[in-house]
Amino acid sequence: MLTYIHSAKCVGVQAVDVTVEVDISPGIGIHLVGLADAAVKESLLRTITALTSLGFRVPGKKIVINLAPADIRKNGSGYDVPIAIGILAASGQIGSGHLDEYIIMGELGLDGSVRAVPGALPIAGLVESRRMRGCILPLDAAGLCRDYYPDTVYAVDNLLEVIRILDGESDSSVLLVKNRSYGNGTAQESGVEVDFSQIVGQDFAKRGMEIAAAGGHNLLMIGPPGSGKSSLAKALSGILPPLTPEESLETSKIYSVAGLYRSPGKSLCRPFRAPHYSASIPAIIGGGSDSILPGEISLAHNGVLFLDEFCEAPKRVIEALRGPMEDRQVTISRLKTKVTYPASFMLAAAANPCPCGYYGEGSRCRCTPGQRSGYIARLSGPMMDRIDIQLWMHAVDALKLINPPKAESSASVRARVIRARQLQKERFRDDGIYTNAAMNNRMIEKYCPLDDDCKEVLKQTIERMGLSARACMRIIRIARTIADLDESADISMFHISEAAGFRFLDKQQNGI
Repeated sequence: MLTYIHSAKCVGVQAVDVTVEVDISPGIGIHLVGLADAAVKESLLRTITALTSLGFRVPGKKIVINLAPADIRKNGSGYDVPIAIGILAASGQIGSGHLDEYIIMGELGLDGSVRAVPGALPIAGLVESRRMRGCILPLDAAGLCRDYYPDTVYAVDNLLEVIRILDGESDSSVLLVKNRSYGNGTAQESGVEVDFSQIVGQDFAKRGMEIAAAGGHNLLMIGPPGSGKSSLAKALSGILPPLTPEESLETSKIYSVAGLYRSPGKSLCRPFRAPHYSASIPAIIGGGSDSILPGEISLAHNGVLFLDEFCEAPKRVIEALRGPMEDRQVTISRLKTKVTYPASFMLAAAANPCPCGYYGEGSRCRCTPGQRSGYIARLSGPMMDRIDIQLWMHAVDALKLINPPKAESSASVRARVIRARQLQKERFRDDGIYTNAAMNNRMIEKYCPLDDDCKEVLKQTIERMGLSARACMRIIRIARTIADLDESADISMFHISEAAGFRFLDKQQNGI
């Protein structure tokens, strides 16, 4: 008897159909075909042991299992459950009347328990697009779908619950994900937030942080050790607005594909990723040998990628960021596979001004002029063009730490950021973007008209600083964000002047 079970495979953040075909006929042996990797081939032993432990029989006949289409490589352990269901249905031990209505995925334990697999959200989205009745997923993986697909995703603990759903004779609504409780998952959420009121001084840097958060702009902080660069980066999480439902779904899909399960309580928090500067290109950009997984830039989608000690990172890693920062997505190509992941992140980088870290702090620096210039020169011109806001920070006077002045809280700053983001959401509602930083040249021309005074100020700035065309466009984007914070419909010359003040490194690179 030939049986068909619907399953899926994730290609990037999209799921594609995979059909598990099981045929039982006279003969001997179990054969698995369909371009499966080692993890899939090992499923046969897991599946047979699990079926036996639950009291089912494995037919002593020829069993052929085909994973179609055969030209797509199947990887991972998620095909255990559909293979087990296929064997049971083909051997007549369970009915096959409802198999066409569900997509089934999950790894089997030897005792028949069902374990988590990556890609739950894209798979649930595939069910919606196919207008199927639902999908059956492991409990730990299905929890991520509760906020998005509460009525079509079933969360199961073991194979018997899968059979109960497919049987259709008993009420299985209690197994819907909205009616189940589950753990908090294993995703790495953002660390402990630092409130702006806890950071002494650095008013100029705080202003730059506010503008960056309001418009989603990339920023670079340069300053000596102890000046507060890392603290400000951590405080950035506290002034960012919550994710919109659309942004939350986009981000959660990436985490789902990576096998990281964001708990529902964190689903509206913007991701904050802070990899070590020694991370490799595949770790930052994405990749892998068997399956192409999202990297840190995609895990930071709609959030913040914080890179400390930016100038210490390998030059190849820094330069690999250039394309995704401009395109807001990354395409990873292998010999037979090409995958595109979203990567619309806000880069927050921190670096020392020189190898010893104390240039500009009186006479403490012991570096030669050549060492100083060579250190910052590790950041190429094209990379600096893509960093909107450049902040030079000095060490805070220790006396201020004894009696620190009262500072504005993150909650107050966040309120202004949310208002500015709301203006941008309304502005770009038909353009498919969310922030000013994502505007292309056509959108800048449409949404950022400049009067004669603004054009004159911008012209003088370009001539004085020797700015590139890309840097010029970024100044206009920043000015648009500053105007949004002021709740101004038009960009003024003061907005242009303040925006240009955040491009101090352009002066140094052009010898000014």
